[in-house]
Amino acid sequence: MGFQRGFKTWASSVALGARNELGIGQFDALDPWLLADHLDIPVIGLSSLVGDAPAVEHLLTVEPEAFSAVTVFDGTRRIVVHNDSHAEVRQNSNICHELSHGLLNHPPTPALDDRGCRVWSQRIEDEATWLAGCLLVSEPATLAVARGTLSIAEAAVRLGVSRQMMQFRLNATGAIKRVSRAGAGRR
Repeated sequence: MGFQRGFKTWASSVALGARNELGIGQFDALDPWLLADHLDIPVIGLSSLVGDAPAVEHLLTVEPEAFSAVTVFDGTRRIVVHNDSHAEVRQNSNICHELSHGLLNHPPTPALDDRGCRVWSQRIEDEATWLAGCLLVSEPATLAVARGTLSIAEAAVRLGVSRQMMQFRLNATGAIKRVSRAGAGRR
């Protein structure tokens, strides 16, 4: 993930601002549905579309890993459609990823190109992934885990994320190295 200079700091600041606006602390779980309401971005589960599009059932039961979430545009209005057959922690991550596209003001793009291949911008997806991580797991929370105040499992449960997301944020923030260096400096 190569980001424009200052992006990570900016993303942490946006995440902190979102937490402040929602009235939640750095060690509290961020409810993506609450954030979506705050941003006025409707979120609908894929299962609610089965009646109109029965083929959607395939993505819920046969091949659920094939679809996580997507932002759909209606003019300038965004709507997030997510796979509600996933585990709650995965849904939290998927929805925060899509809300991050909104916070980053990423423009709509065609879903497919003229050959029927998915249109994909790695930069845009990396930015949304990074911001989603910042929203779900604050930097102070990663430092608390690195200091041993909370285990990865305890922090994951407390923040409503997967252990993989906790580990990703620990690695991405360099929390363990930072705490280790700070400890070495005190000796």
